[in-house]
Amino acid sequence: MAGMTSSARPLLNRRLAEFGTTIFAEMSALAVRTGSINLGQGFPDTDGPEEIREAAVRALRDGRGNQYPPGPGIPELRTAVAEHQLRRYGLSYDPDTEVLVTAGATEAIAAALLALLEPGDEVIALEPYYDSYAACIAMAGGKRVPVTLRPHQEGAGFRLDLGELRDAVTPRTRLLLLNTPHNPTGTVLTRPELAEIARLAVEHDLLVVTDEVYEHLVYDDAEHIPLATFPGMRERTVSISSAGKTFSFTGWKVGWVTAAPGLVTAVRSAKQFLTYVSSGPFQYAVAEALALPDTYFETLRADLRAKRDLLASGLAQAGFTVFRPAGTYFITTDIRPLGEGDGFAFCRALPERAGVVAIPNAVFYDHRETGAPFVRFAFCKQLHVLEEAVSRLKRLAS
Repeated sequence: MAGMTSSARPLLNRRLAEFGTTIFAEMSALAVRTGSINLGQGFPDTDGPEEIREAAVRALRDGRGNQYPPGPGIPELRTAVAEHQLRRYGLSYDPDTEVLVTAGATEAIAAALLALLEPGDEVIALEPYYDSYAACIAMAGGKRVPVTLRPHQEGAGFRLDLGELRDAVTPRTRLLLLNTPHNPTGTVLTRPELAEIARLAVEHDLLVVTDEVYEHLVYDDAEHIPLATFPGMRERTVSISSAGKTFSFTGWKVGWVTAAPGLVTAVRSAKQFLTYVSSGPFQYAVAEALALPDTYFETLRADLRAKRDLLASGLAQAGFTVFRPAGTYFITTDIRPLGEGDGFAFCRALPERAGVVAIPNAVFYDHRETGAPFVRFAFCKQLHVLEEAVSRLKRLAS
């Protein structure tokens, strides 16, 4: 009969069977239902620079980008991306052949993995990892191989075991998928760590996809160093970033890829059948944003560092073990000092207990038991919101 389906075969592709509604949707709905402060999903609660918002309005009114922009992205933005890479990191890219504009970094990652993987290829990723990584690897038919970041010492942050990374490489390894600064742990890979990763990639002829969306959100003595700057890496690295985190316009979904021409062509071949193009007027605004003076980026970092310190201190006072991040706008905590061990149960109960929403880090792990006691909080909120959240969280210690 019309409308009926066979019960012999599930409707959802088996590669995606393990992926249901994301934890972000669940926890954000819980925040609305309970009237809680949402420190779960990582988006700012204020817009970015007024002049950049006005640049988007101006583009809309002038009719720039209201129709399909060029498939690779508007020339102005591709040029701005290339100039940013040169000015910041000394990386020279041809805007016409080595830059591709995407619908945010998420699409860039999806397109890169769909383009570069064959079924059965192994992909090494740093665990915990953003949930779209696992889904994109699955859609491409690849096999994910997690290498786990672990707390170096109590409260001192998570580090990569380079020996474990080397041991994870097999003859089937095709690609390394790296995220630095790292969500959710806040780890920023150091120059010696990146140098060893580069040597490993060259030695085994591996491709590397780097998610660098938090490139400008680094604190204290941390420094973001693109992997593509290391010997032998420019020709094998797909570098990905976006405007959302840096300029606080996450809804605009403007991202980009920089890579050697062959890699950009491959990624574009997949990307053109995902969205084809997107964010027309916003591309013009982001081109202007990338040319903002250094003071903008310095002020952004200082503002977020102060917010990090406020929330980190409050969480510690509430009884959490706090892993102070070197980058991103997330803080990972350990809930075991509170007598808890199940991050899912803790986060689902937290809105009723304290009126705050967080994310259980276990969703970012293949090894769920390893991530079970860790919970992530976002600090990209207004100061008064964070202050109220801290006040509420202190109920846990009473």
